[in-house]
Amino acid sequence: MSENPYGKGDTAWFVQDRLGMFIHWGLYAQAARHEWVKNRERITNEDYQKYFDSFHPDLYDPKEWARLAKAAGMKYFVITTKHHEGFCLWDSAYTDYKATKTSLGRDLLKEMVDAFRAEGLKVGFYYSIIDWHHPEFPVDRFHPQRDDQEFREATKDRDVTIYAEYLHNQVRELLTNFGKIDIIWFDFSYPGEDGKGKDEWKSEKLVNMIRELQPDIMINNRLDLEESGDFVTPEQFQPRYGVKNPDGSPAVWEACQTLSGSWGYHRDEMTWKSVNQILWMLIDGVSKGGNMLMNVGPTGRGEIDYRAKACLEGIGAWMHYNSRSIYGCGAAPEGMVAPPDCRYTYNPETKRLYLHILAWPFKAIHLSGMEGKVKYAQFLHDASEVRFNRSRQQEHSNLTEKTTAGDLAIRVPVNKPNVEIPVIELFLK
Repeated sequence: MSENPYGKGDTAWFVQDRLGMFIHWGLYAQAARHEWVKNRERITNEDYQKYFDSFHPDLYDPKEWARLAKAAGMKYFVITTKHHEGFCLWDSAYTDYKATKTSLGRDLLKEMVDAFRAEGLKVGFYYSIIDWHHPEFPVDRFHPQRDDQEFREATKDRDVTIYAEYLHNQVRELLTNFGKIDIIWFDFSYPGEDGKGKDEWKSEKLVNMIRELQPDIMINNRLDLEESGDFVTPEQFQPRYGVKNPDGSPAVWEACQTLSGSWGYHRDEMTWKSVNQILWMLIDGVSKGGNMLMNVGPTGRGEIDYRAKACLEGIGAWMHYNSRSIYGCGAAPEGMVAPPDCRYTYNPETKRLYLHILAWPFKAIHLSGMEGKVKYAQFLHDASEVRFNRSRQQEHSNLTEKTTAGDLAIRVPVNKPNVEIPVIELFLK
């Protein structure tokens, strides 16, 4: 590329807000057994049609979704406008495989955008680069009918350039018809044997068009371009360290995670995470300079599953008291290392360090190298004072005490406060 259009999006708000809601919703909610059900079960377009014909989310209330997201402390959302199955939530001019052609007959995306904006959340659009429904999408190693040799032979002359034009046209619609969009979240490019990448999707041309339409929009890193994108998107794992750009500088990044083992609604999924585990993931990510995009998969009738609601309410209950340790925060200053079973987050504007206690200790937490750096400490949930002094250690032979140079002892009650993960706010000098 003669000019790099990546790395030009507005990320300032993103690294302040830290927590967003991912929403995977489409026809696969009807199957209720993972959003890749068409791929996993090798379902043909003809057999998959029953989900389109029966799609009627009569309980869909995007205002309720937005309310739940806001109450959970989420500041932005990303919705699957079109997943790999090819079904579109908006009234696209380029296909009839869309929500307005179902029996419900409504533009579900527009209603959603309006509802979330009304609650003050920023707007993100997920768009799948691949499309198992489109008649010109190549039958590759991920296609549901990849093992059907007769089908492969009959479709070998499919023209990916026609599909690429369709892709570009739909992205143009999304970034033209819904006002200011804050994030465009692509998924996924897979160059290599029997795969497709930036050349097939015309990724450079696509990014240039996006920048013309929405100059400040954030573009993720999944277009198979050499540049890393405006932000990096580790999926379903917690990075051990803060994510870096190719040049070694800190990257803007966001871990996308699920409440259970599935992105789309999965009725029988049993690997649901606890609220404590979800909060740990959020805190751990922010402590390394990252965001968390937590997913929900609404049902075929258009409601957020009761298990997901319970998780969101649990997140919100904790964020009500402790969001100050998340919003505007990132990694602690260099040299400040959190004690075992704890995580630090730091707000550079207020110069406050937040100690998240993941496992409750007995009477004291020792902060290495923090002597003389803290002027006041309090629990964040109730602003009650927490006392501290220079750390001491006992000599077992004679039970005499010696001070530990440079370390600070935070004195905590024997019993853990009634908070999922207690946080101590440290006012630095």
